[in-house]
Amino acid sequence: MMNKKEKIVHAAIEVFREKGIEKTKISDIVKIANIAQGTFYLYFPSKLSVMPAIAEVMVEKTITAVKNEVQEGAAFTVKLTQVIDAIFKITCDYREILALIYAGMGSTEHIKEWETVYEPFYSWISQFLNEAKSSGVIRDSIHVERTSKLFIGLVESAAEQVYLYDSKQDDQASIQKAEVLEFLKYGLGIQE
Repeated sequence: MMNKKEKIVHAAIEVFREKGIEKTKISDIVKIANIAQGTFYLYFPSKLSVMPAIAEVMVEKTITAVKNEVQEGAAFTVKLTQVIDAIFKITCDYREILALIYAGMGSTEHIKEWETVYEPFYSWISQFLNEAKSSGVIRDSIHVERTSKLFIGLVESAAEQVYLYDSKQDDQASIQKAEVLEFLKYGLGIQE
């Protein structure tokens, strides 16, 4: 059972997808969420203030997809490929919502919340890289926290180039993934 805030977030995703950010009214969101308009304002001061909550839902989906894709005990390069695959799949499956989030958060003061929203994902990738560093699989000089942000930025950006900007380029995904993998192998100094 969803709580009221979750209902608002899921309704906002639905309405934003259908009408776009500009044409969406709070009354549209509360109608779908089946709550009173005053209730909306208890959680969010404006329609754009829902964006960080939508972004959180997407980051949670991404982390879950990555965890489900990555096989324990696999070689680091295999795991790396699985992380890339999971991020590309999420970006493909949720391209409209991701485009909305970027449009909505990029045009508001909420851009500052981006790092907070991404913290759990940075943390997971940091742990993933730390394990590889401890095992001597990647170069010892790596700064794990900083590299986790670069890692996520690179992979998400590469996926977005295929799915958000070149909508006719789905066949380019495998080429793009291979390039990202090669780039990361060199950057991380993989010794497998």
